[in-house]
Amino acid sequence: MIIDRIEAILVDVPTKRPHKLAFATVAEQNYVIVRVFADGAVGIGEAATIGGPRWGEESTEGIKATIDGYIAPVLVGQDARNLNAVETRVAQAVRGNAFARAAVVMAVHDLVARANGVSVAELLGGAQTRSLELIWTLASGDTDRDIAEGEEMLESRRHRHFKIKIGFGDSERDTAHVVKLAHAFAGRASIRVDLNQAWDEATARRLLPKLAGAGVALVEQPLPRWNVEGMARLSASTTGIAIMADEGVASCHDALAHARLRAADAFALKVTKSGGYAETRRVAAIADAAGIGLYGGCMLETGVGTAGYMQLFSTFSHLGWACELFGPRLLQHDIIATPLAMHDFAIHLPDGPGTGVTIDPDKLSFYRRDGGHQSRKAG
Repeated sequence: MIIDRIEAILVDVPTKRPHKLAFATVAEQNYVIVRVFADGAVGIGEAATIGGPRWGEESTEGIKATIDGYIAPVLVGQDARNLNAVETRVAQAVRGNAFARAAVVMAVHDLVARANGVSVAELLGGAQTRSLELIWTLASGDTDRDIAEGEEMLESRRHRHFKIKIGFGDSERDTAHVVKLAHAFAGRASIRVDLNQAWDEATARRLLPKLAGAGVALVEQPLPRWNVEGMARLSASTTGIAIMADEGVASCHDALAHARLRAADAFALKVTKSGGYAETRRVAAIADAAGIGLYGGCMLETGVGTAGYMQLFSTFSHLGWACELFGPRLLQHDIIATPLAMHDFAIHLPDGPGTGVTIDPDKLSFYRRDGGHQSRKAG
């Protein structure tokens, strides 16, 4: 099965509501959709960025340029079925650029799995679960609005785990906001907070006990990703609340450094952050060996990337902190033909070969940057 062409497409999809984070407010999500062609078959993958390169170093424009100029040339003419060699060649072709690498790797796995009539999960050894508890992010920044949104999610049996995005304003005000939400949902939903590296160590030492006292279960990446020793000091001195590393743990080397220092109680796994399936599995293996919990993260993917993530996450024996593969729910429209099943507080593994989803060509045509979407913007 020889790869004969790789295509990277820029796509922009508006969100249903503003998604406020510590570093940006997102009203439109940016994607690179990847299609890999071989022997008349096609596999699909995706890389999503939040606020362009504000979360990490890569932008969608840079991802596409890297795929077109550096990754595609080393894979065209290669056998897609040798998945180990594909991931190795991609990793050797470019340094860093994890999102670009992962999008291509996801598409190649989808291609090979479809050609063999199996799911990507089967290709990776088999699914151990068909569904995962699904987290929802409350990120309007308005307490009353977030409470109303959370109540709606509980009533409709969509979500019973809520993550609160803070770090964009005054730290005391942010903490008060979370405490009110924790009290509003006490006994009915778990509350976690995500700081996206916004606090320094002194602020975290002062305010984490208040969050723990309100019943907040977990805090995600409170310190800058480089401050692993600071994360270790927080983990050692803070009780009643788990500390999770996200931006700080992308590679197996990052995972090992955090495990050695006991710098986190949980790792957020993201296929794109780690550059593909192989490295994400290595990060998870180190976490398991060190007794560190696993959390299924996301970058607000469409159904394409969400299904790709779900295929891997389903192969783990447990994700103790659930997953946040809610991206399609935040978008005004998804670009896949059949929506992913999300009900009864969980996301469910799609049936069928590959990642189990296909792209709706009309939606892709409308939202691709070089197609109808740009024309609609101009009008």
